[in-house]
Amino acid sequence: MIELRHVSKSYRRGDQRVPVLQDLSLKVRSGEFLALMGPSGSGKSTLLNLIAGIDRPDTGEIIIDGRDITRLTESELASWRSTNVGFIFQFYNLIPVLTAFENVALPLQLISLSEADRKVRVTRALEMVGLLDRMDHTPGELSGGQQQRVAIARALITDPQLIVADEPTGDLDRQSAQDILSMMSRLNRDMGKTILMVTHDPKAAEHAKATVHLEKGQLERDAEHSA
Repeated sequence: MIELRHVSKSYRRGDQRVPVLQDLSLKVRSGEFLALMGPSGSGKSTLLNLIAGIDRPDTGEIIIDGRDITRLTESELASWRSTNVGFIFQFYNLIPVLTAFENVALPLQLISLSEADRKVRVTRALEMVGLLDRMDHTPGELSGGQQQRVAIARALITDPQLIVADEPTGDLDRQSAQDILSMMSRLNRDMGKTILMVTHDPKAAEHAKATVHLEKGQLERDAEHSA
């Protein structure tokens, strides 16, 4: 499903060019749950952003379902992201003044749907994460674990095949983190979602099927985890 071919990425810091990823190649099978690990500054989030189409590489190709997304225009890339990628972040990225229902519904603004269909989709997504009774609550009225569940529902609302998660449990207590990771495992196992998760936590990485370590812009793939 996902193939990176000789991808490099650098950023400018003043007059200096700072390399982040260097001639990186990676294949991820459809339906895989892959953990990306490595020290701070190793390029994990950069790699995730490139695969999700949030950022572009300096060189190389990123092939997803047979399509090189590096060749898409900005408008084509935005349209592709809206239906193909679901995002889960460490700090949830919810809109504080909107209810859980309204936050989950946001990605649907880019899709032509009737109001009735929109309501059915959002209600189904919130039910899936066990927050149907909190749909009218704003983020400030929810716990951290509940906010992350809202974020997961939002990530699922367009039924994307690919879910990218950047430190999804980094701001949660142990029990809430365990609940979120179990939910992600079910999405992978029962719904066939391909999940790429950046994490510093080896315990979190154990929920993935395999782990890749990123060190100084280079990848080292571990053996696949046992079931």
